Amino acid sequence: MFNAASAIAPPNKMSCTDVPAISVVSNQTIRPACPTSAPVGDLKLSVSDMPMLSCHYIQKGLFFPPPPPGVPTSSLVSSLAASLSRALGVFPALAGRLVTLPDGTIVIRCDSNTAAVEFRHALAPSLSLRDFLVPDADVPTWLTKGLFPMDRTVSYDGHARPLASFQATVLGGDGAVFIGVVANHAVVDGTSFWHFFNTWAGMCRGGGALPVREPPDFRRSFFGESAAVIRFPGGAGPAVTFDADAPLRERVLHFSAAAIRELKAIANGWSRRTGFQDAAEVEGKLAHDDSKKVHGEISSFQSLCAHIWIAVTRARRTLPADATTTFRMAVNCRHRLRPAISPVYFGNAIQSVATTATVSELASHGLGWAAARLHATVAARDDAAIRRAAAEWEANPRCFPLGNPDGAALTMGSSPRFPMYDGNDFGWGRALAVRSGWANKFDGKMSAFPGRDGDDSVDVEVCLAPDTMACLLGDAEFLRYVSSSLAL
Repeated sequence: MFNAASAIAPPNKMSCTDVPAISVVSNQTIRPACPTSAPVGDLKLSVSDMPMLSCHYIQKGLFFPPPPPGVPTSSLVSSLAASLSRALGVFPALAGRLVTLPDGTIVIRCDSNTAAVEFRHALAPSLSLRDFLVPDADVPTWLTKGLFPMDRTVSYDGHARPLASFQATVLGGDGAVFIGVVANHAVVDGTSFWHFFNTWAGMCRGGGALPVREPPDFRRSFFGESAAVIRFPGGAGPAVTFDADAPLRERVLHFSAAAIRELKAIANGWSRRTGFQDAAEVEGKLAHDDSKKVHGEISSFQSLCAHIWIAVTRARRTLPADATTTFRMAVNCRHRLRPAISPVYFGNAIQSVATTATVSELASHGLGWAAARLHATVAARDDAAIRRAAAEWEANPRCFPLGNPDGAALTMGSSPRFPMYDGNDFGWGRALAVRSGWANKFDGKMSAFPGRDGDDSVDVEVCLAPDTMACLLGDAEFLRYVSSSLAL
């Protein structure tokens, strides 16, 4: 039987000085429990992992209701730490380190002698949920920053720092708990991140006896063997490719299921009138003159993204009419490859796709036209396109240029399909809200979350320059589809 004490080092007392309202009272080193499967060994970073070395670690977490009366905080923290150790036994890569081999290849080294992560217990004596989840107001980023460790750590730094870190913060005002997870973006994408989160929650909820229904797939057969490496002269790693200190405003906007259905109906009504072949032509023959590649219904999410793209571009009032705007999003390659790779493949299996239009085109053609362009871009990303993009990257290896250098771009991250609420119950109640840290945020960065009630509503975390946000929040046409988040 696993002994939790052997995997958890004694806590070290410390405090968080950046955000005095949140104090870290202990920091434990958590080691993976003995795995039930064979050791995974060194895991080579794939052509989808390596571009993420210049990105910040992913920072996502969940607010939970207060534990039942009579459950001491010490017991809660002990349960979280012990189940974290067991979960890491299933996901040992998260407890590893990055290692660069003599030939420049970077691997995740899962060495049982050194594998470990950090787990912090923090207290916010004067704070309550209402301080973080304020209806119709900006996200209090000066507070949410304190909910996550390893703030804005670059993924390449995983050579010397843990590949994952965890923090449980208890709010003294109402007893609510926030569980924050920070994970190296060269090691996980959103699918892998939430797979781990769900597994950890299930093990905590099940007292360790819960079987792992879908263990991660560590086979590195995504694109087959690749000899491509990224060289970092002088051994210095990459920096993020955007100004991480530029002023931003951040809001979480709620789109009800009814509003999204209306947007989808508008988008598909346009498509039925004009035909998807026209959409392919508008997209610059993305499908290489094969209109069959863009057949199908424009999705709810593509319709919502088109609505946001048009509105944010309209709010950027200094953009000239002939300026080219870009809407970028990540597509999951797991089910698009032939043969498909495992849906529980552990690592990055994503590619970024971009759709462009001029300011005047978005303004004159409207929602259906913009949504059809987004649909055509995504539909064209089939097995052949994914492999072409991978081959192009191998011919010129580089880190992904995250950011908005021309002030006319939008980047959508995360996904309303990720199981952020479903399955994430640690034993005392379902999650109440998703929040993220300061990682990878710039003017035009957005993240999509599912609505917490599972009713097909969507929450979109929007980061914009202050003047652009002010214009967007004064746009009645845009706000027609935005509603206040449901009361807790």
